[in-house]
Amino acid sequence: MRFRPTRRQAAIAAALVIVYVVWGSTYLGIAVAIETLPPFFMSALRFGVAGAILFVVASRFGDRAADRVRPRQWLGALVTGGPLFLLGNGGVVWAQQSVPSGIAALLIAIVPLWIALLDRVAFGTRLTWRAVVGLVLGFGGIVLLVDPQGARGADSLGALVLVVAGLGWAAGTLLSGRVALPSRPLVSAGMQMLAGGALLAVAGAVTGELGETRLDAFSGRSLAAFGYLIVFGSLVAFSAYAWLLRATRTSLVATYAYVNPVVAVMLGWAVLGESVDARMLVAGGVIVAAVALIVSAPRAPARPPAPLPATAPAARRSEGRSYAGAATRGR
Repeated sequence: MRFRPTRRQAAIAAALVIVYVVWGSTYLGIAVAIETLPPFFMSALRFGVAGAILFVVASRFGDRAADRVRPRQWLGALVTGGPLFLLGNGGVVWAQQSVPSGIAALLIAIVPLWIALLDRVAFGTRLTWRAVVGLVLGFGGIVLLVDPQGARGADSLGALVLVVAGLGWAAGTLLSGRVALPSRPLVSAGMQMLAGGALLAVAGAVTGELGETRLDAFSGRSLAAFGYLIVFGSLVAFSAYAWLLRATRTSLVATYAYVNPVVAVMLGWAVLGESVDARMLVAGGVIVAAVALIVSAPRAPARPPAPLPATAPAARRSEGRSYAGAATRGR
């Protein structure tokens, strides 16, 4: 008998393809967008527009009475939006001025490693042997990928900024489960994007992008890539991701973490003509294998956490995931 997938199975498969391909392609989109658009202001406008759309639309649904947006939650969005978008995405767009999109995607792929390490150091979560092996392999892959002389591997400064960007996403992701945020994920993500976009705009002003920006220098190619990042990277793919988290097991959804860099490397090679040599293939394989080990590792018991105040929202007490952080790593 021939296997016929149900409508739900077909929808899950389609959503996974969207997350795999679209998020993997955003590194290419960033590379094309910053050809003529200022990096920080491009990201500020991208997340400002996407965040506003998410917030306005999502705020109309769900339990609005019990999950009202308060100033304390905007503060939480600012605290998490900084590491997620200013350090995270801001670091990526700045670094991609000197680092090829494929290598950038591989370096950002280590975010699950940073999360595991920070979770262990800051919150006492124990690491399984599989997670430890994944950490060792992952950081070994980075050493192999980055050439300190800048001759064969990634540009050293750009690579360092990307490593810090990954650390920022990891920190923001962990903090998002421990600060006051709305329990409705789309509302929470919209607020984080808005806060992060505002911080990126400040970064653009501080670095002098405002004075150097010339509208007549923007190419149609860059503007098209910018629109793609807003519509597909920040809205379509994120909506598919948020639906998948409710429709199927988390371990299946998490496979995007090691499919995205493969897609990014292939697109960088096919569209931008980025070189792919044996060193990059070996390093990329090591990093992807390390991420797979971390993502698939069973969670070991942590030290008993300090009890949260009785006034903490119930959804925040049980939830340790940042939807915005998970959905925008390097995208």
